[in-house]
Amino acid sequence: MDFEHVLVVGAGQMGGGIAQVVAGSGRRVSLYDAAPGATEHGLDTMRKSLEKLAEKGGADADEVLGRVSAVDDLVPADLLIEAVIEDAAAKEDLFRRADEVLPEAAVLASNTSSIPITALAAVTGRPDRVIGMHFFNPVPVLELVEVIRAAQTSDETARAITALAEDLGKVPAQANDFPGFVSNRILMPFINDAAYALLEGVAEPEAIDTIAKLGFAHPMGPLALADLIGLDTCVAIMDVLHEGLGNPKYAPCPLLRQYVQAGRLGRKSGRGFYTYA
Repeated sequence: MDFEHVLVVGAGQMGGGIAQVVAGSGRRVSLYDAAPGATEHGLDTMRKSLEKLAEKGGADADEVLGRVSAVDDLVPADLLIEAVIEDAAAKEDLFRRADEVLPEAAVLASNTSSIPITALAAVTGRPDRVIGMHFFNPVPVLELVEVIRAAQTSDETARAITALAEDLGKVPAQANDFPGFVSNRILMPFINDAAYALLEGVAEPEAIDTIAKLGFAHPMGPLALADLIGLDTCVAIMDVLHEGLGNPKYAPCPLLRQYVQAGRLGRKSGRGFYTYA
């Protein structure tokens, strides 16, 4: 499996970054997003990112973008990488459609942060060729890719996706298909407790993040990281963890829900725990 042509669905923060990295590896990319103007915005963000990287010796932006084509719907490809909203019904619908459009030998991969890969595989006619490929934000910078096998995923598919991650310059780490996998099962309670510390008046956001950064040697505090991820995404992941594991410690902090209801989603909306220009 060489995956010479990759269909990336979702042109937002994650999907755009995935498309950039895949195109940077020399592969052809078709980029699709159903939201009006989202693909164009994604391509513009990719150009800015590539131009910054070019200043540091990275590949020419025009050369990389020349391998990315905006498409109006799903198209046949060797590999699908899905990066749409963190909603099980939306992902399952996409996987049903992709199963009809992509060639029988194609692999269907999801960038989900928490939704069971086994459930996505079950809605297709190729469950052995469905797998999780969880990138981390910002995709062009962070090296980790969490590779999650569904109960049905074949050894051949797992080997091929692991090899692809390595070819993209990433470090693959395999996780079993449990809610939140490894990364978010550990990360979300950390963010949740930081939100509770703020809600209960233990400290202000800057102090909470400074203590985490300097005390734990983290590059970013949990509240700033939540803003980067998106507070709506954090709440969606916590809901999956809470429902899937049945442990009340995964229930989202009321302050997180309130911020999402108010439209304070983090960097993408201009305001979350912090305010952004």
